[in-house]
Amino acid sequence: MLILGLNMFHADASAAIVRDGEVVFAVAEERLNRVKHYAGFPALAVQACLDAVGAKITDIDHVAVGQDSDANLARKVQYAMANPAKILNFIRLRQRKESMRNVRSLLAKTLAVDPASLRFQEHHLEHHVAHIASAYYCSPWEKAAGFSYDGSGDFVSTMMARCEGNEIEVLERVFLPHSLGSFYTMICEFIGYSKYGDEGKVMGLAPYGKDTYCDEVGKAVTLKNGAFQLNLDYFMPLGSNQGMQILADGTVCLAKHFSERMEQLFGEPRQPHAEISQRDMDLAYAMQHSFEEVFFHLLNQLHRRVPVDDLAMAGGCALNSVANGKIFARTPFRRTWIQPAAGDEGLAIGAALHTYHSVLKQPRRCELKNSYLGAEFSETKIESELRNARLRYRKMEREPMLEAVAEQMAAGNVVGWFQGRMEWGPRALGNRSIVAHPGLPDMKDVLNARIKHREWFRPFAPSILAERQSEYFEYDHPSPFMLHVYKIRPEKRAQLCAVNHVDDTGRLQSVAREENPLYYDLIQAFERKTGIPVILNTSFNENEPIVCEPGQAIDCFQRTKMDALAIGPYLALKTEN
Repeated sequence: MLILGLNMFHADASAAIVRDGEVVFAVAEERLNRVKHYAGFPALAVQACLDAVGAKITDIDHVAVGQDSDANLARKVQYAMANPAKILNFIRLRQRKESMRNVRSLLAKTLAVDPASLRFQEHHLEHHVAHIASAYYCSPWEKAAGFSYDGSGDFVSTMMARCEGNEIEVLERVFLPHSLGSFYTMICEFIGYSKYGDEGKVMGLAPYGKDTYCDEVGKAVTLKNGAFQLNLDYFMPLGSNQGMQILADGTVCLAKHFSERMEQLFGEPRQPHAEISQRDMDLAYAMQHSFEEVFFHLLNQLHRRVPVDDLAMAGGCALNSVANGKIFARTPFRRTWIQPAAGDEGLAIGAALHTYHSVLKQPRRCELKNSYLGAEFSETKIESELRNARLRYRKMEREPMLEAVAEQMAAGNVVGWFQGRMEWGPRALGNRSIVAHPGLPDMKDVLNARIKHREWFRPFAPSILAERQSEYFEYDHPSPFMLHVYKIRPEKRAQLCAVNHVDDTGRLQSVAREENPLYYDLIQAFERKTGIPVILNTSFNENEPIVCEPGQAIDCFQRTKMDALAIGPYLALKTEN
């Protein structure tokens, strides 16, 4: 049985294919069309999924979409009636979404087939149910608490659920306009970070701030009846686009979130690229603090209703790795399984697995043990691209390659590491990575000056051998998808100075050998040379979506000041090119 999962006409459009209950392939459209957070129809991703299983669209049994415009319709109507000026906007939005619901005609047109030849059944699943499904059905558990939160989806921002067996029972929804994601976005926008996806950047700024504005910012989002609500005086009124607009080219544009009240309290908003002031840092600190207070309140409420150790979590806000790292100290939950594509690209997997398990009542069999669900390329293809780029390179056996790359890193050089299948989700996890020494004081500045060109306050991440994690970090709960920030032990901070953030934390990736043998062995090879079982890992890109194909990796290597490129079994050095 083949099920195609889709996230379409929504930020981070994507496709995934499930065969007999197993996720075989998944990819975000942005990796293929190179448009960051692309929000149109994922045509290239659909074709890639079909190619991965050697199928045609006529072979697909079910198509599942992680969006349902009929969900929570009564609440949408209630909100529109209470805000008469918005009624026409909501009608227009609904008409637009209805025109995009005809999945059969969209797929037929995209793949140039007769719609009559398509035999699949079509399923539409509420946004946050799909998020929870993407985590719970990929977890090893038969029972868990389910939690999803983001800006908005199907007029809901937050969902709590009881997950058991094949079923996800929704316990609570928080409806718009109340949204923790919108709260976070509003503050980010006020301090000059107004692009979709900038929230992750500002999370790194927060530790530079002080608690100056915690009380005032805390008034913008308050606890209420076991949930929370926004003080709408701080926000622009919710429009029909629910906070964002999708342009004709598929790019996402955020609507203005903050009201004049913010300017009255805190002064002029910062303009993008202006110098960051202490006020901006203090607002970032207050934002993260208030976010966490509400988040942990919600999780504790959820645990009272579902008193288990295990928490399955997704939604764009679940990428807040700082908050994730404090779950074990602030709540009774003892284990988390967070979807590696916690943002909206993960809806494709969630919708497909929900169809298989909940709709079709098929037994649980999928446990996602790693995130390597994307494309891989043959040695022939890689070598052809190297020749086309006129690079000098050498082919190496596995062990000599590992030793050579480890030696490069130990010497302070920066290496592009392109191996195996591409990662699913926004993190580079050792297959499309740039790797370097984590213990050189100037390495962060070197990476930013020569390749990444990122904001000065954004930390780089450590990848650590899983069994050594507790030696270096204060928590030993694994973080295979780089979705937890933990304190680095005091005696290890000098060893990890290039990945030790200002608050002595690191957003770690714990690497188990069974999850990625080659990357694990690279870290081991580096340890043999330096005594450090950790390497600095950042995404293989330069202000673009993470590289997918060999040609993109080679281009990034050539146009930046990267020292070496390890691509498949081939090693190219900048000193020889």
